[in-house]
Amino acid sequence: QVQLVESGGGLAQAGGSLRLSCAASGRILSTSAMGWFRQAPGKEREFVAAFIWYSGSTRYTDSLKGRFTISRDNPKNTMYLEMTSLKPEDTAVYYCAATNGGYAIEAPRTPDHYRYWGQGTQVTVSS
Repeated sequence: QVQLVESGGGLAQAGGSLRLSCAASGRILSTSAMGWFRQAPGKEREFVAAFIWYSGSTRYTDSLKGRFTISRDNPKNTMYLEMTSLKPEDTAVYYCAATNGGYAIEAPRTPDHYRYWGQGTQVTVSS
């Protein structure tokens, strides 16, 4: 079992920055992917970014690349999402997620591939 706990959400102004954290506990398989998704009201859950645990190979959704950066601190079993140049359309609940192994090359983009989920953290960007 893997438990994921997000933190760092809140209110930001357009153009500002926020950093989200996701602390993982439990056994993370080396072939697991870990990533961030977001869900705005009335919309489907959207892929943001992810990486393969053992290699660090990252993947981003194209529209966010350059503004959002995913990173990790292995000793702390913690993943981060640095969000810059925030826009009101970035307002959403942000979730961290992890697969149960299974990915050695490229992290999946669809929520169905992720087994473990955090509770979500709200990010609100005001104009």
